[in-house]
Amino acid sequence: MKQWMRRVRGALLMGLVWALIWAPAAVLIGLIIDPDGSMDEMWPAIGAYPGFIGGVAFSVVLGIAARHRRFEELSLGKVAAWGALAGLLVGSIPFAIGDPTSEVPVWLLATVVIGSITLLTTVSAAASLLLARR
Repeated sequence: MKQWMRRVRGALLMGLVWALIWAPAAVLIGLIIDPDGSMDEMWPAIGAYPGFIGGVAFSVVLGIAARHRRFEELSLGKVAAWGALAGLLVGSIPFAIGDPTSEVPVWLLATVVIGSITLLTTVSAAASLLLARR
């Protein structure tokens, strides 16, 4: 039972760290996309929510794929691939639970959302491994 709780705590901590890093990144993206502030968006939340879910999803994928190995011992390529898998899962959530309300074509919206989240989770997974090795 102790190991199970430790894994849950680790997944939540990974999610919080990613959320804290993704929130300022989303603010910077918001400054580029909406420099005059005409959009009524909460950019920190736009980054923090998928960052948290992405970190937790990556921890779950990592726990399944690398069950009996230490995180620091894993290869960078495998960790990046597992991060990409977590990003695909997280990026697909909005399209699985509802219909987009934007005038943008669904295929374009899906490409942007899933692609950006997948890229961010891949980079975050690789950066997490590099930090763990130090």
